[in-house]
Amino acid sequence: MIIIASDLHGSEKSASLLSSLSESADSVILLGDLLYHGPRNDIPHSYAPKRAIEYLSKIKDKAIAVRGNCDSEVDQMVLPFPIMDESRILQIGDMKAFLTHGHIHSHSFHPLDAEIVMQGHTHIPVLERRDGRIYLNPGSMTIPKGGFPPSYAALDERGIEVVSILTGQSFLTLEF
Repeated sequence: MIIIASDLHGSEKSASLLSSLSESADSVILLGDLLYHGPRNDIPHSYAPKRAIEYLSKIKDKAIAVRGNCDSEVDQMVLPFPIMDESRILQIGDMKAFLTHGHIHSHSFHPLDAEIVMQGHTHIPVLERRDGRIYLNPGSMTIPKGGFPPSYAALDERGIEVVSILTGQSFLTLEF
């Protein structure tokens, strides 16, 4: 199983949950905005970036990350895994996945040969099959928008689901 998360924005609570979820995961894809809340967002309720660093450091061997618009060189200095790539291509089974935060590349601007396009940035979950591709945004674990709950995604051989942190229930699913 692969856990996919975005937009933690320095939340100790989100980083702690992610660390717990990673125990049963093969890898954790992080789609940016890990430590800083950003000037457009209110400070999250559980904002504690130093504590978030501790939890994120526990998943260093499973983490695959891209840089968000709120991530900086300072963040890279304190995290033990690379976060500064603007985008990444990742092979997941027989599918090629394009990973990005969404502020430069997005669901509408990406490499054409990717079967799965993953992005964060909007804080609004998306899971759809369109034009022969799968588009995923796991939403935000910390500052959800659009009336959605805080969420993350899980991918396994059966498909992808977006899961509410509040209930533990899937609210978007796509089968392979």
